[in-house]
Amino acid sequence: MPHAPRPVRIALAATGVIATASLLWTAATPTDVYAIDVFGALRQPGEAAAIIAHRGDRSLAPENTMPALELAMDELAYVETDVRLTRDGVPVLFHDTDLERVAGREGRVEDRTFAELARLDVGRWYSDEFAGERIPTLEAFLAELAERDDARALVELKADWAPAQVRLVVDLIERHRLRGRVVLQSFSIETLQSVQRVAPATPRIMLIRELPADPVPLAEWLGVIGFGTTAASVTAAPGAVDAAHAAGIAVLCYTLNTQDTWAQVSELGVDGIITDQPSDLDAWIAATAPGT
Repeated sequence: MPHAPRPVRIALAATGVIATASLLWTAATPTDVYAIDVFGALRQPGEAAAIIAHRGDRSLAPENTMPALELAMDELAYVETDVRLTRDGVPVLFHDTDLERVAGREGRVEDRTFAELARLDVGRWYSDEFAGERIPTLEAFLAELAERDDARALVELKADWAPAQVRLVVDLIERHRLRGRVVLQSFSIETLQSVQRVAPATPRIMLIRELPADPVPLAEWLGVIGFGTTAASVTAAPGAVDAAHAAGIAVLCYTLNTQDTWAQVSELGVDGIITDQPSDLDAWIAATAPGT
């Protein structure tokens, strides 16, 4: 069995899941899904990156609510959202580790049942116009995604997911006939390995704050079609984008909201930009890359 790249060995040791990861790697089947299936031809330096709306269109509606997500899906090819599991095992769209910022309540999604969460207002913090908005289920979001033939979603699985938990998400994707249109992503090696074991043909992306100078061994080890990383990471190791592209691996950057950073990563040929300002990025691309 091939050894994991050094950054992965360090991360696994830190999380105490070396044995689990080794078992999952042994059982995994190589993926037959590729970055071009999701993002089309990988970008050359200077080409316009795909616009990916971060938690929906947060510039017009509260994050991870159906209004924000529907606005993004109606206008763009890609939307990003986050999923956590309730105490009773319902996948819901929610980013933060606790409820305080957007719901004004103590506690975590994982500590409450879906019935309890369904009573919380997650729109009033944004503006009175959205008072009464509720935490959506993943299933409600996927149903809306399925209605839009050209829309795709990047779904981040927050924290560590076991294989049985990943199966809940994969089953929903299959039920709504969205295979290939939903990309699962995570910072968690344990979660990515769980997806690899449960659904090796499901496209997945590793979120990583520092992209290795040669990201290919890491991508092959985890079976991912791409990486989501920071602007600082790709500018510090610009050859990493070229190496990834040569192997058919996509590189996305998060969460970029200024023209300077858009220009910086576009010059390196990144394949997608995750942003809180999708309309502004769209206008900037139209002005700087006519014909796109």
